[in-house]
Amino acid sequence: MAMRGLVAWALVPVFLCGAIGIGVAIVLANTGGGGSVRERAPVARVDRFDGGRAYADVAAQVARGPRPAGSPASRRLGDWLRRQLPAGRFEAAPGGLRNVVGVLPGEVPAIVVGAHYDTKLIDGFVGANDGGAGTAVVLELARALLRERRAGGGSGGAAGAREIRFVLFDGEESPDDAKDFYATGLRGSKAYARRHAKDLDAVVVVDFVGHRGVRLAREAGSHEQLWERLRAAGARAGVASVFPDDDAGEVYDDHTPFTRAGVPAIDLIELGYACFHDVCDRLDQIDVRSLDATGEALVELLRRPGAAAGLDRVR
Repeated sequence: MAMRGLVAWALVPVFLCGAIGIGVAIVLANTGGGGSVRERAPVARVDRFDGGRAYADVAAQVARGPRPAGSPASRRLGDWLRRQLPAGRFEAAPGGLRNVVGVLPGEVPAIVVGAHYDTKLIDGFVGANDGGAGTAVVLELARALLRERRAGGGSGGAAGAREIRFVLFDGEESPDDAKDFYATGLRGSKAYARRHAKDLDAVVVVDFVGHRGVRLAREAGSHEQLWERLRAAGARAGVASVFPDDDAGEVYDDHTPFTRAGVPAIDLIELGYACFHDVCDRLDQIDVRSLDATGEALVELLRRPGAAAGLDRVR
């Protein structure tokens, strides 16, 4: 993930997925990992998403240690992730990398819900929030939506339901911080967008969502209509405060290749996470209530057949 400056940013050295360059960078806020303790995310009024199981999935990833793209640890994690997703399979990405893809069948064009499962190549960095939390939310979201569809009388599909693809991207982190981030990072999402953008109606990327007191303002590169639908879903689920009516800075993240291809896409990320690319990004930064609030809002959005209907395409 590389940061581009808009709201609440200042001219300071900027971290571009670990690289230091002169640019416009976010001023870090107290969002878990340092400073004063924030109020926890609210408890949802619905109970469709199992935040405890999502937390256990973060713990399972962190227990594997650092998981940079292409490493043996990342390969073993990919094997495990494939088994967790419905109809899980691998899809090749450049450099021998592998996206992990699951699907709930339905009408096309499809909706993608994605996260990256690799961690930054930093000694001792286990990426509890940066990689782990988003991946865990996608896994539990797949389980929750499968339960919803089965409760409606199907076995993974339902009349009028949209196809939902769960894509865990490999190689989001750049292996060479001396070079342009978009050129060297986002390897899995760029590959998936090249192959499948024409088949998609919308993309939802889940990134920094696990820390205490998560507050997800709209990342400035995220599709406004789709984001407003997510905010409305959050309000229906009883977690409106997690999605304030505000905009944040713009970042290059796994949604960017899709927006560049014209697909409406949003990025759930709180810019200013204090342990960004720091070894303090450990399991103790993760709050089950943050995972649960994020997940309940996403279930409420995606359980409805019209989640992506009528969205304006990106120009």
